[in-house]
Amino acid sequence: MQALVGTGQIEGLEGRFAEAEAAYRRALEVDPGASYAWSGLVWLRKMTPADGAWLKRAEEIAATGLTPIDESAMRFAIGKYYDDVGDFARAFRSYQRANELQKLAAEPYDRGARTRFVDDLIRAYTSETIGGTRAGASDSMRPAFVVGMPRSGTTLVAQIIHSHPAARSAGELAFWPDAVHKHAATLRQGPPDEALTRKLATGYRSVLAGRFPDPLRVVDKTPFNSDHLGVIHSVFPKARIIYLRRDPIDACLSCYFQAFLPSLNFTMDLSDLAHYYQEHRRLMDHWRRVLPPEILLEVPYAGLIGAQEEWSRRIVDFLGLPWDPRCLEFHRTERVVRTASYWQVRQPIYKDSVGRWRNYEKFIGPLLDLRDRTPA
Repeated sequence: MQALVGTGQIEGLEGRFAEAEAAYRRALEVDPGASYAWSGLVWLRKMTPADGAWLKRAEEIAATGLTPIDESAMRFAIGKYYDDVGDFARAFRSYQRANELQKLAAEPYDRGARTRFVDDLIRAYTSETIGGTRAGASDSMRPAFVVGMPRSGTTLVAQIIHSHPAARSAGELAFWPDAVHKHAATLRQGPPDEALTRKLATGYRSVLAGRFPDPLRVVDKTPFNSDHLGVIHSVFPKARIIYLRRDPIDACLSCYFQAFLPSLNFTMDLSDLAHYYQEHRRLMDHWRRVLPPEILLEVPYAGLIGAQEEWSRRIVDFLGLPWDPRCLEFHRTERVVRTASYWQVRQPIYKDSVGRWRNYEKFIGPLLDLRDRTPA
């Protein structure tokens, strides 16, 4: 049964939604109470009121004494059902319960630690410390980075770029988070020295070459690389960085509605999300001041949704590539999408996500203070 659930998950990631549903259905024939098979069905398409039988069975399974994590997954799925059919009050209650269960498996989010981390980066990575030519740095323009808050549109932009014949998306690579963690004592104090710069440049080029040896550009769409732009620019000063800027409340609410790993503990509480976003905005304001403007392109999510071709052309041009109309057919790519939004990015431009927070305005008080500020 678990193998069938795994098959369903893989088929979904690869965009074969009919095959994914068939695998989940076979798993349910083996075990009618298989919670991940039943919850998996909801992520394969938009649900409608005609799917009421799915909801009834989901509620029954959720009440069978599941572990907190298993029940949380089901509550997120139930929340999506209610959101799809427009019952936003029940959707929010389901998501709220899901996050309460998620918290049981996570360490509390430490707001003070996050603020100190951002303080340290702002102090250590200035226009003086990361400017100029650094010994050991690579002049390669092959790496490109797409960063932003989770659920801000990074997957969509990566899909657009991946659709270009001279570019590929490597998905979310762990290289920079792992490197910064490994060398935290050094890199939190400032840019790497020559030996470490050379080591990081060589190591990252090797990772990209192992995945995609031929394309002119290879995109790393790890959202949290926004924390590491000082290090990345020190090692690859010519690499292009695309920053996705989404309405702050939409971005935070979308995080709250998604089951992330326990390590992303700030996503499980609206007040924590508001704090994290404020620190994210503060850090991005700093990178705008200290990074050369020619290597940073800010893409407004709402602008991309509303003017797809205009922004797609700007993105492709920013990467130094000729325009290719296949970039407008991003949803047809066969790339495996290992992201929370794998169904959405298999569809044409998804406009319903702009201003979605207004459906939940009366439930999301801690996020509303973000409303009157310019999005990060």
